[in-house]
Amino acid sequence: MTDDIDFTGVFPAMCTPFDEDERIDFKTLQTDAQRLERAGVDGLVPVGSTGESATLTHEEHVQVVDAVIDAVSDVPVIAGTGSNNTREALELSERAADAGADGLLLISPYYNKPEQRGLVEHYRTIADAVDVPQIVYNVPSRTGRSIEPDTAVSLATHENIAGYKAASGDLGLIGEIAERTTDEDFAVLSGDDALTLPMLSVGATGAISVAANIEPERTCAMVGAALDGDFTRARTLHHELGPLFRELFVETNPIPVKEAMQIRGYGPARMRPPLSRLAAEYRDDLEAVLADLEENSAAVADAGAEGDR
Repeated sequence: MTDDIDFTGVFPAMCTPFDEDERIDFKTLQTDAQRLERAGVDGLVPVGSTGESATLTHEEHVQVVDAVIDAVSDVPVIAGTGSNNTREALELSERAADAGADGLLLISPYYNKPEQRGLVEHYRTIADAVDVPQIVYNVPSRTGRSIEPDTAVSLATHENIAGYKAASGDLGLIGEIAERTTDEDFAVLSGDDALTLPMLSVGATGAISVAANIEPERTCAMVGAALDGDFTRARTLHHELGPLFRELFVETNPIPVKEAMQIRGYGPARMRPPLSRLAAEYRDDLEAVLADLEENSAAVADAGAEGDR
């Protein structure tokens, strides 16, 4: 394996901004990557599900990865390169690695629903050929098939398979994988913001987070507190972020988070079809949640300033 990545902390699953003609807005993409790096995140994950990878061409995948790598100076970039076609996932993975990606995130094959032995073969084929750390991604709500504990444990023995992104909602399964891979150099990462804190309590080391696009500092503080064993502080932050977690999933991700990005001034809410803008009925609630978080942040900052006098 190439230089190890410490898969501890918060790794925002980045949005891909588009201009009026649905072309990638690279300037906004790079500005956003720099904003997140300044906020203290531990890495960036472009061209995953949140980055609308399903509507990007292979060339666009590589261009986005290149742009993010060029924009940041001191955080690893983990590129989404998964596909339901092993050959296609291998090609994307090789191209991302050649572009300089520090690691890869590979969603499990979707729609064709391989058996567990097919999942093992799929991931091992890519890991044998591409010498960068790789995270297998379990999100059965999108793929129709779960990566089961025995499969994850088997994959964890491969030197290039470095982690498991968990978005199944099954805390028992996630805890079992964390428990059974404690002797491996293998990270379990939350892929579900609302369950990040419970996952950390059973052995996860961090999160590939949608909410961190909007509240990177607070998300980092929550994860950091939990990893330090301060679950009282972590729980307080989890409750502060709870309304945001809920609002970001009232419609299919990344529809709400892109709307939140536009409200905050971080990037446009434009989607590539077949995804559409957030329904008007949800926008007021999202704006209210974002305003509450800003007000809370301002109050904390003011209290700190008073204490320094």
